Amino acid sequence: MDSDEIRRMYEWIQGRVSLGDGAEGVTIVFAEPAARDFEDHGFSNEAIALTLRAGWWAEMAADIVETPEYAEPGESPEQVLSYARDVVVEYVRKRLFT
Repeated sequence: MDSDEIRRMYEWIQGRVSLGDGAEGVTIVFAEPAARDFEDHGFSNEAIALTLRAGWWAEMAADIVETPEYAEPGESPEQVLSYARDVVVEYVRKRLFT
């Protein structure tokens, strides 16, 4: 995978991270993609193998939705959402950029 495809991938994955409807506070929802979603968005089988089938993927998904637990009290929902989307970038960059 080249750097443009990696960047396109993490931007697409970031778009699947959103604010939840948490009445008790900020919640994050990750609409976790399936292999078919990757294919439908033009990603290669290599991209699927390096993400969904990799051991780090489940950890990333959990860290995304747990982001509010690590945010400072009083941070805005938009800031917490930004942190959650940053989780995606950090994981993908660390695992795919060589």
